[in-house]
Amino acid sequence: MAPQRNTGAGAEAELPEYAGQYRLESRLGSGGMGVVHLARSASGLRLAVKVVHTEFAKDPEFRGRFRQEVAAARRVSGAFTAPVVDADPEAARPWMATLFIPGPTLADHVKQSGPMEPAKLRRLMAGLAEALRDIHRVGVVHRDLKPGNVLLAEDGPKVIDFGISRPKDSELRTETGKLIGTPPFMAPEQFRRPREVGPAADIFALGSVLVHAATGRGPFDSDSPYVVAYQVVHDEPDLTGVPEGLAPLLLRCLAKEPEDRPTPDELMRELRSVAASYDTQAFIPAQRGGSAAGDTGGGASDAVVSEGPGGAESAAPGGVLGGAPGGVPGFAAGDFAGVAAGDSAGGVADGGSGAGSGAGAGARAERSGAGARGLLKRVALVAGALGLVAAGAFASVRMQGGDEPVPDGPRTTLAAFRTWEAKASYGGTDGGVPQCSYGAGKLLCGQTGLVYALNPVDGSVLWRHPLAPSVRSGPPVLSGGLVQPLPGLRRCLEALDPASGLTRWRRYLHSASGMRQAADMILVTGADGTVTGVKADSGDTGWHRPVPGQPMPYFTSFTGDPLAYAVSTSDDGSGTRVTAVDPRTGEVRWKAGMKGNLTPFGSADGSVYFLSGDAQYYGRAKALVRYTPGSESTRTVELPVPQDGARATVHGNTVYLLAAGGSLEAVDMAAGRQLWHVETSVSSGSTPVVADGHVYFTAADGRLLAFDAGSGRLLGQTAPRLGSHADRVVAAPPEPVIADGHVYAGAPDGTVFGVDGGDPSAW
Repeated sequence: MAPQRNTGAGAEAELPEYAGQYRLESRLGSGGMGVVHLARSASGLRLAVKVVHTEFAKDPEFRGRFRQEVAAARRVSGAFTAPVVDADPEAARPWMATLFIPGPTLADHVKQSGPMEPAKLRRLMAGLAEALRDIHRVGVVHRDLKPGNVLLAEDGPKVIDFGISRPKDSELRTETGKLIGTPPFMAPEQFRRPREVGPAADIFALGSVLVHAATGRGPFDSDSPYVVAYQVVHDEPDLTGVPEGLAPLLLRCLAKEPEDRPTPDELMRELRSVAASYDTQAFIPAQRGGSAAGDTGGGASDAVVSEGPGGAESAAPGGVLGGAPGGVPGFAAGDFAGVAAGDSAGGVADGGSGAGSGAGAGARAERSGAGARGLLKRVALVAGALGLVAAGAFASVRMQGGDEPVPDGPRTTLAAFRTWEAKASYGGTDGGVPQCSYGAGKLLCGQTGLVYALNPVDGSVLWRHPLAPSVRSGPPVLSGGLVQPLPGLRRCLEALDPASGLTRWRRYLHSASGMRQAADMILVTGADGTVTGVKADSGDTGWHRPVPGQPMPYFTSFTGDPLAYAVSTSDDGSGTRVTAVDPRTGEVRWKAGMKGNLTPFGSADGSVYFLSGDAQYYGRAKALVRYTPGSESTRTVELPVPQDGARATVHGNTVYLLAAGGSLEAVDMAAGRQLWHVETSVSSGSTPVVADGHVYFTAADGRLLAFDAGSGRLLGQTAPRLGSHADRVVAAPPEPVIADGHVYAGAPDGTVFGVDGGDPSAW
């Protein structure tokens, strides 16, 4: 067969006759990075063979992306994507063969047939939710779900393209030069915090895809990709034309904060309450089983918070918080998706059942029926709250015992420690994985809608403090003598009495794009890049100023370190600027320009430690860097094998790393060599914690594991704690807490448990 001719833009004038053993019969389509051909296997199966353009085959960066796509596609079940039949990422022209799936893309279907009717929309949403559940279950985050990447097959929608991004016609890139998605279908965190993108970003994209299927346009529309990026981060979605029954659910999918979006399982459960049955005659299949219906969530968005009855917060919709205009990282609009396998820093796939970001106008809210009346009522609350903060960036309110948390359980301390397990969330409420810290002699834990304190000896509940149903708290921090829930952006700050859980002060934020607790201060980065230091003991402003050299500073801090660190990377990823700030005064203590794409992960003995990223592979660590500001000296230790999605901690002169695939290793920074390396079989574990000669970390299935810090030998592990949601994927399990020789951890079944750290073999 003579080589085929192709006059399409961006493709070779003459195409190859074979890819490996597969003879290419005809061209199915072309993207910015490759061409897809129809071929047949030896047994006659029709295949879709993707071949990378010659110009990109010479680029190691794109070869890395292609290897990533192949690996991701192979991990996902063929029920929801095109199964990989064969591939050769190392060929002169890298290629991958998947089963050919007849059927149009969703983009082509809408273009040719117009918006879908409600029944088909429900089935499409159920099918895509089921597909995302399968994708996330194996630790993959698609990161570019869009109508062009959804095939409408006879047996249901298929999600395709796991990794290739289109380099041509790209106007924006990420800070490391990597292309990560298509703007109208990207989540806000992909622009604001690209390193923290997790499974919830795919849920946001699903919401945008469904709006496109329902209306022929996206929820954020503009001819300018920069305007679209701004709208995604700041504006409310336009759901005009979306069927009334689906609008509230899509609003939840399009929530600005990842933790406020539903999980795929929650979507499927709620869809069953929207429609009594599915039409199995259409091209989208009926839902195949699933768990029992659960809470549908509800509630409001979380932009402005006002006090509600019983001490709980009631949240009102609005867009007063978010990233800075013009400060949005880049993207590329490509024919192929960018994907990250297990690539999420701090993103959790099982966030609570709170509502989305709310309607931006009364006309859109009215379509939600009774829910709309609640939204409109909360709009009035926003107006009142904005009146409080109009005079400045913040409004601070002192509380005199205004909240009444629920006291529960004994407050006695037992003489002997025994393994215990506790669940503090309210009956029937699924608050996700508890995240805990230790302070004031208590375990301080946060979940969706709740902050609470546990007796570390027996796990009894000392007090509960309710939050709004959609508000997810990270690990509460004891700072300034008070408990700081720090529930994320678009929230008010609140401080609790550690003995009772009563609110001691509350401060409403007018504008915030980032916050971090450091020393006895809370550092709040405003939308204009200016930082406010809030006193943790009172809620008063300690200082308010920009950070020189950091136009949009996001801080990192470490236990026992008196400084906070703002880090920014050059556009090409070749250099990193580090600024050390005294959180009490806002003064710059030191600053340094360093080579490479660096991410701080710890400090010890006056030095700061960084992971050095691989410029050719997003999310891969290739070296460890120690910087000592006193002598301005840098120590770099190359890793024997680059590690994907590595989480690290430093203890003395030794750094312990856990990679996304389960590789655990110890590196001696003084000697510049690896001490030991083991394969743990744990996918996407937590940041390791070192104490008493042991290395501890938690797994996505709820296990707590302990290894010998000197040899890497496995010492013990607890049983999994998945609960009734065994199909959920926790993208970033919370790290364990060590106190008084005991180890505490949160699990996906909603429990917190404590074990004796002295004898892991007895777990």
